[in-house]
Amino acid sequence: MLLRSARFLILALLALGLSVAGPACAAGAAPVLLVLGDSISAGYGLPAGMGWVSLLSQRLQAEGYRYTVINGSVTGDTTAGGRARLPGFLSMNQPAVVIIELGGNDALRGGNLAATRANLEAMVTAAQSAKAKVLIVGMQVPPNYGPIYVRDFNALFVDVAKAKRVPIVPAFFAGFGDDLALFQPDRIHPTAGAQARLLDNVWPTLQPLLRK
Repeated sequence: MLLRSARFLILALLALGLSVAGPACAAGAAPVLLVLGDSISAGYGLPAGMGWVSLLSQRLQAEGYRYTVINGSVTGDTTAGGRARLPGFLSMNQPAVVIIELGGNDALRGGNLAATRANLEAMVTAAQSAKAKVLIVGMQVPPNYGPIYVRDFNALFVDVAKAKRVPIVPAFFAGFGDDLALFQPDRIHPTAGAQARLLDNVWPTLQPLLRK
């Protein structure tokens, strides 16, 4: 009698469109891929759905990877901002993969590189502690920042990746960074036509972290 009542309750909940919580439902949920970035990943200046993160979601589906992509990117964000926001995403979404694309705004503001490094390391550590696989997307600054700052900034992403033993895309704009036709008038944000190039730069390093 109790078994029949329980079955009736479950059917009633499903008929009302309500989810039935439990280990079986949780196990069947698609793993989450979180992108924590700045305006480049937020799709600044682009029509909705045209950014590289949206293209990533489409490619995952086309390639047979069952992931829910959450874009946690905020225009103007720094590594300090990402470090402050990440724990909330880890707690709420429990991502299986975290892509960290932050640091460009630190450089634009002439930020302290030691602080940038510390923030990146803290984010990787937090994500790893939450059992997520991590991918760092590195940024590079133009020569006008001075040779020492350029060298140290470009190297810090690789240094953090080596120290934390995580994969890295060394240069997000590799292959088109000098082509102004692929950047918006501010010469900072890639155009819609460059978004597939961004994804292509990330995909080979990301794919080994994914599971079908």
